[in-house]
Order: sequence, then C-alpha cells, then structure tokens
Amino acid sequence: MSDTPPDHLAINPASPFHDAAALERGVGIRFNNVERDNVEEYSVSEGWIRVQAGKSRDRRGNPMTIKVKGTVVAYYLDQKPAE
Repeated sequence: MSDTPPDHLAINPASPFHDAAALERGVGIRFNNVERDNVEEYSVSEGWIRVQAGKSRDRRGNPMTIKVKGTVVAYYLDQKPAE
C-alpha cells in the first residue's frame, strides 16, 4: 500500500469510492487547516468534503450530507502531514 491515501474516498460501502483497506488503516482529514473527524466523503483534487447535515435522514435511512468546498489534505493516521 502506498504512503498517500486515495484522492477520493467514501465511508459508505455502497459507494464506488469506498476502500476498506484504506479505512482500516485510518485516514485523517484536515479541511481548511482544521482537523475533521466527521467527514463522510472527500475529494482532494476537487477540493470538497461531505459532512452530515444534523440528524436528518433520506428516504433510504442514510444521513443527509452537504458538500463543503475548501482546501483538503488527507493523510494516514500513522503519519502526520507537514504543516
């Protein structure tokens, strides 16, 4: 496995961007220089994250999410990123 996490990753197993091996290793997200632990999905190259919007659910029972744009840095938890 490489030292950089995937460019696009989702925690939902139904998503085509789900990578169980990367999630098992542990991926950290820094969004606009703030550590985030509530990210559902991210894309480094496109510069966005998806976070849960309160406690609301869609008709399939999945959490409602909103897309927030900004600077995204992904890293494995066993390696801290350079500031």
